[in-house]
Amino acid sequence: MKCPFCGCDDTQVKDSRNADDNTAIRRRRECPECGSRFTTFERVQLRDLIVVKKNGEKVMFDRDKLARSIDLAVRKRPVSAERVEKIVNSIQRRLESSGETEIPSTVIGEYVMEALSTLDHIAYIRFASVYRDFREVKDFEDFVDTIDKMAKPQGEN
Repeated sequence: MKCPFCGCDDTQVKDSRNADDNTAIRRRRECPECGSRFTTFERVQLRDLIVVKKNGEKVMFDRDKLARSIDLAVRKRPVSAERVEKIVNSIQRRLESSGETEIPSTVIGEYVMEALSTLDHIAYIRFASVYRDFREVKDFEDFVDTIDKMAKPQGEN
């Protein structure tokens, strides 16, 4: 592993431990040249995933981008970083185990919507407002009404 500070190619692992509910290994490293310490994470990747965007463009799956989009939706909500990490891990595992290498972005969006709908209704609405690309206030109102009906117990109106 190359040192991010001085570029030395020969860094040493000082400590390794499981991280993220055993889906990654956290390694503390030290550079013998400059003495700097840094942390790396090693994750299992079953296959390279390619995301097919709505316009047909193909890009490599970016786990960090998925995490950032969920982080934006849950910002200032009572949702822990660990919970977001579990959702990201779950979605990534689901994508990798699908057997497909090319995944439509709409599938990823639906997985996120599904996870957020049970986690936090405000985060769900925030994500949906970007993902569903509401054009008019009426579209947004209809969506919120649908959520409101889902949240009410049966027999209540």
